[in-house]
Amino acid sequence: MRHMKIFAMIVVILLICFVVYIFISTGFFRTIENKFEGEVVKKIMLPGAEDITVSLSDSFALISSTDRRGIYPENARRDGLYYLDLKSGNYEMTYLSGSFHKPFHPHGISMIKLGQTYHVMAINHTSDGHSIEVFELNGKELTFQNTLTDPSIVSPNDLVMLDENRFYFTNDHAYTKGIGRLLEDYAGLPVSNVVYFNGNGYSEVANGIVYANGINYDKKRNLLFVASPRGFWVKVFSKNHDGTLEFIETLPCGTGVDNIEFDAEGNLWIGAHPNLLRYAAYAKGKEETSPSEIITIHYRSKGDYTLETVYIEDGSAMSASTVAAPFGDLILTGNVMDSAFLVLEMRR
Repeated sequence: MRHMKIFAMIVVILLICFVVYIFISTGFFRTIENKFEGEVVKKIMLPGAEDITVSLSDSFALISSTDRRGIYPENARRDGLYYLDLKSGNYEMTYLSGSFHKPFHPHGISMIKLGQTYHVMAINHTSDGHSIEVFELNGKELTFQNTLTDPSIVSPNDLVMLDENRFYFTNDHAYTKGIGRLLEDYAGLPVSNVVYFNGNGYSEVANGIVYANGINYDKKRNLLFVASPRGFWVKVFSKNHDGTLEFIETLPCGTGVDNIEFDAEGNLWIGAHPNLLRYAAYAKGKEETSPSEIITIHYRSKGDYTLETVYIEDGSAMSASTVAAPFGDLILTGNVMDSAFLVLEMRR
């Protein structure tokens, strides 16, 4: 009997430690004090603008939008890709996906310029499964090219192209349901991965990651960055000639990092969730707001980097930031399921 009591006490202590670990590791106790040296210059009504990437040379943004809250009735939904003109300052948006006649609920996106046109890829989540949709963007005309599917596309989140044939993508979960997925979300089980497509086949090139999320590649420095929001980390890799990766280091960020964009100097700009438990409750409709954060990382070399919080707020202006795409003094910041995204202007 005495041994049973001791065993029960140990179990209770372990459960308490586990719960405390979850609260601490998800930022639950972090105090959110609104901070931004700038102003909101535009609030653009578009639901679930989860990923945004900018063409610095042609002054436009490509936006991935999915109405995850079901704000609009099914017959009025316009999930898809949007073009945002950044030249005029009027922030005029163009819906690009009107001619794409299949279910399209995009998540992570990537684009590269090839001559006068852009090659675009988008993660697509539908009731029939996951895929990667490939397009060509010529001006404001988006033309569908093909759909990519493979058993390695388990729970795709984001992707980055190296050229028109090769790309990396992240699977944010290894388990699609059950206790495995629960352990990934709350215990931080490190089983998600990065997959490489070499133009002919798919291969896993990094694993053991806690919720692999945003991904981006710096061609000038040959560095691949992978966000791990559940770990509050950014993983840094160098790319080998054959596409395999060499792990360099893990950057602790103190927040739930999501999509990764670069500015003209190669600094990382990341939308983030400073309180993951609050975000989880918000995503389930149990909280009205979830805080948003934008950080920058100036990465020089292994062990030599500077991290700064550029923007943080309690979710009143926009909840659950996922991306921060810089364009001069502007920051385009999107989200998982808010009804609008923001254009911010920094004070220099």
